[in-house]
Amino acid sequence: MGHNKGRRVPRHALVAVLTAALLAACGGGTSDEGAPAAAAAADDGDQRRSALAVADPKATELDAVRLANQASFGPTQTMLADIRTKGTAVWVRDQLLQNSSRYALGGGDAVHKNVGGTFFCDTAAQSGNPNCWRDWFSAQPLVWDFYRNATTKPDQLRQRVAFALQQIAVVSELEVSGTYGLRNYHNALLANAFGNYRDVLKKVILSPVMGDYLDQVNNDKTAPNENFARELLQLFSLGPCLLQRNGQLSGGSCMPTYDNQKVREYAFALTGWTYPAGGSTAWGCWPQGANCTYYGGDMVAAPLLRNTAARQLLSGGTVPAGATAPQALEAVLDSLINHPNIAPFVGQRLIQHLVMSNPSPGYVDRVAQAFIAGRFVSTGITFGTGRRGDLAATVAAVLLDAEARDEAVAARRGGALRPPALLFTGVLRALGGKTDGEPFGWWWGEVLRQHLFRPPSVFNFYPPNYPVAGTALVGPEYGIHNANAALERLNYLTYLLEWGGSAPVASVPGATGTSVSLNSWTAQADNPATLVDSLSLRALGRPLAAGPRTQVINAVSWWTAQTGGATWRTQRVRAAAWLVFASPDYQVQR
Repeated sequence: MGHNKGRRVPRHALVAVLTAALLAACGGGTSDEGAPAAAAAADDGDQRRSALAVADPKATELDAVRLANQASFGPTQTMLADIRTKGTAVWVRDQLLQNSSRYALGGGDAVHKNVGGTFFCDTAAQSGNPNCWRDWFSAQPLVWDFYRNATTKPDQLRQRVAFALQQIAVVSELEVSGTYGLRNYHNALLANAFGNYRDVLKKVILSPVMGDYLDQVNNDKTAPNENFARELLQLFSLGPCLLQRNGQLSGGSCMPTYDNQKVREYAFALTGWTYPAGGSTAWGCWPQGANCTYYGGDMVAAPLLRNTAARQLLSGGTVPAGATAPQALEAVLDSLINHPNIAPFVGQRLIQHLVMSNPSPGYVDRVAQAFIAGRFVSTGITFGTGRRGDLAATVAAVLLDAEARDEAVAARRGGALRPPALLFTGVLRALGGKTDGEPFGWWWGEVLRQHLFRPPSVFNFYPPNYPVAGTALVGPEYGIHNANAALERLNYLTYLLEWGGSAPVASVPGATGTSVSLNSWTAQADNPATLVDSLSLRALGRPLAAGPRTQVINAVSWWTAQTGGATWRTQRVRAAAWLVFASPDYQVQR
């Protein structure tokens, strides 16, 4: 078990609690009755639920915590009070109006304005900078911004939806270098998180970072690379199999949405794009008619690179002969946004990233209806513009559906394993912590295999249909999970609660270090039951079940003035927090 320096945890009852947490983290969730969660997959009763959630204007603590876990990077005391006062629908509406988070750190576009033939970091201005690659070419500054924004900024839902979008329309620093370009790409996802999915796809198609990543920029007009066209259809919009509106396979088996000839049609249709103007090299730009590498804006049309033959698209769409690149792009976008697959495909992905891994067909169908109508109504509040593909309406439908708001349904359907990034932020926010983001890249991000902005492939860190061992469920996050990862999740808690986190790193701009604050809990430490229940309410919205609760209280009670000396109250808080956040109820979000 790595990273165990200075570990001090209670002895009493720890084995039983820890074993339960590891079983849940490694083997998938079980229902409250102990029956395998797989049994819930066949429960079609959920499909008959109302299309609208009955949101109590005065949300309970459990309502507030569940919504915060789904729509933010973790509940805080202030957020929970806000949700309870406003109610779920009003809180979601108000979050849709928030817009404060952006990526800002890291170097600019000078990396692509080198006309002297010298590698940027070897120039006189950078030769003495040991962090040149980190600051100008890597995604590490975005990691800092991501975790700082996630733990402090008020536009939590916008950030969560953008986080979902970046795992659907994937780019990776492993293939693309240029901090400013990655920053531009992810800022565009933040800006369009509550816009229209057609506009998201347009920004993705025109992004020079995506163009580099999937070989779309400067594509050969006579034999275009099909990489981007294939992933546009398969991963970003439609999926490989024809779907019913409820997300189930049409006809009960996989009938292809498209064939390779159709992929080629899209590849040809999307020829004629090059980098925006602004880049330069000592050797000139290539091929003829193209601009040099530059990420400072959308790609621009390059007529010399355009194949102008007519193309047959999906949804009955066509690109007429002689169409310009912008005209062809609009036809491509129309063919995608009007395809019957896009609503259930995007809707189900958003449900998986925000709420649960195995939504019922009825839940998917209701979210798809909101996507198609561009409108969703809950408790008298209307979301969306009425335009097909409206993400505000779709996200509201995801979060306010009865299946999302009912904990019993979530328990029967297995919930979702909390991904590492949400574990990092959730514990920090619940315990009044702070971070500059530094530990979550090359340390904890690598250890738990979710080093943000460095997914191993266009398929993200994990596939949406990854099977949960021993069940009939899928669990995307289990794609990066194993026994070692289960232990490392617990070591992360040890890092925060026993080691005290980590100190600021001098070379990190605006460094604060990473730590939690336990002072507000120590006043409750004299009464272990009160302490454990208070932490459980913050993390889960309810007390632990009777059996685990008793075990945790017994473990916390071990710390006394005799066993812990002058710090025994702090040790109780550390032990209680460690056990609550290590519990299966927290590790598997329901």
